[in-house]
Amino acid sequence: MAVDKEMNMSDSTDRRQFLKTTASTTAVAAAGITGAHAAGKPQSQTVRLGIIGCGGIMGHHVRGLVQRREDVHFSWLCDVDPAQMDAKQAIIGKFQDKPPRRTKKFEDVLDDANVDAVIIATPHHWHAPIALPALAQGKDVYVEKPLSHVFNEGPMVIQAAKQHGRIVQQGSQMRSSAVTAKAERLLKDGLIGEVMVARAWTAETRSVTKPVADSRPPAGVDYERWLGPAPTRPFNRHRFHVSWRRFKDYANGEIGDDGIHDIDMARWGLGNSLLPNKVSAGGGTMILHGHSTEYPDNMVVRYEFPDGKVMVYENYPFTAYGMHGFDNGNVFYGTKGYMVFSRRGAFSTFLGPKSQRGPTEGKELRGQRGYAEHMDNFLTAVRTRRPITRANAEAAHLSCALVHFGNIAYDTNSTLDFNAKSGRFVDNPAADKLLGKSYREPYGLPALAKSS
Repeated sequence: MAVDKEMNMSDSTDRRQFLKTTASTTAVAAAGITGAHAAGKPQSQTVRLGIIGCGGIMGHHVRGLVQRREDVHFSWLCDVDPAQMDAKQAIIGKFQDKPPRRTKKFEDVLDDANVDAVIIATPHHWHAPIALPALAQGKDVYVEKPLSHVFNEGPMVIQAAKQHGRIVQQGSQMRSSAVTAKAERLLKDGLIGEVMVARAWTAETRSVTKPVADSRPPAGVDYERWLGPAPTRPFNRHRFHVSWRRFKDYANGEIGDDGIHDIDMARWGLGNSLLPNKVSAGGGTMILHGHSTEYPDNMVVRYEFPDGKVMVYENYPFTAYGMHGFDNGNVFYGTKGYMVFSRRGAFSTFLGPKSQRGPTEGKELRGQRGYAEHMDNFLTAVRTRRPITRANAEAAHLSCALVHFGNIAYDTNSTLDFNAKSGRFVDNPAADKLLGKSYREPYGLPALAKSS
């Protein structure tokens, strides 16, 4: 199975910047550099962390990291909601004598020269606007998926990591799972031949949330900074904690929130490092009528690649049964057989024209999702300055691009023809416009990108 080695991508808000960054990233790929450079300040054994965004997933990260008492020190907690910081500080306080400093402004964390790395777990629209200045100020970055809110942000992060010699890891933890490593060995050995088609699906059930009236933000919440680069809107609790994922101002829908895990693994199993040249999408609302969301409740996206390989993503969050017995997963179809791969920690292989059972890795185990291994991979890269992260900026961008292209194909109701050389769609200005976005001042990428 191939690994992510090449890249031919577009960049950011104008064509001049795009051409400049594309040339740079292409040169990096040609040199065989697939992660952050070994350059940069050496780190001590203890990595001093700044936590930016203290919501749901960060609870999981903090609980895992506090077990590494000798390895990490929590220097800062940052969130616009003090209640979120309270919850994380309660966990940290059981293992760390000196409490982390607290702030609502991520700039305070970045300005601290003693902070080695930051973990960014904000809503999606804040990922790149925080990652870019973090890299520019010498911080290594672990950013939750997706790396970018729009396609044009990805190459900017790649370029910033290269320019400043920093480590980047996207929270695609299945790349570090022990089960993934076993599956990878079988794929590399050619058990199922060359993988030509990959399928990814997300079929977890989702609750129906009815719209509610606008209201005042909770006491103590800095709602202005929560909005950040997003358009000004009245506060609504269904556009805030947890359910912000359903709105285009802040997130990428089901495909970019949960589906990106399975899309990333589909791209991993397919074994190419190319952007698709043709994308089509369909879907709509089947049962979640009146749902407080701007995204469809079902979606199918087909990707065709320049090397002839194909990927299909399917999203059915209203189902209770999943596919192949799994609510999230993949199938890799090879020339000698196929592999069913569960995100929850299992796989099975089927060989030959009669689908004879091949090597199998147990039953689904939700504890084998690679969280600890993935964070360890990041921390090791930070300490050693070695480009070993398994979901580096380049790999993250390629997977995020599939999310963005899928949404663009759906929103424009068109089959997209993408020209990797120009970084634009062929004869589709409506789709081109969705490769980027506007940012509300004084927040956003344009100013930050110039400062980096």
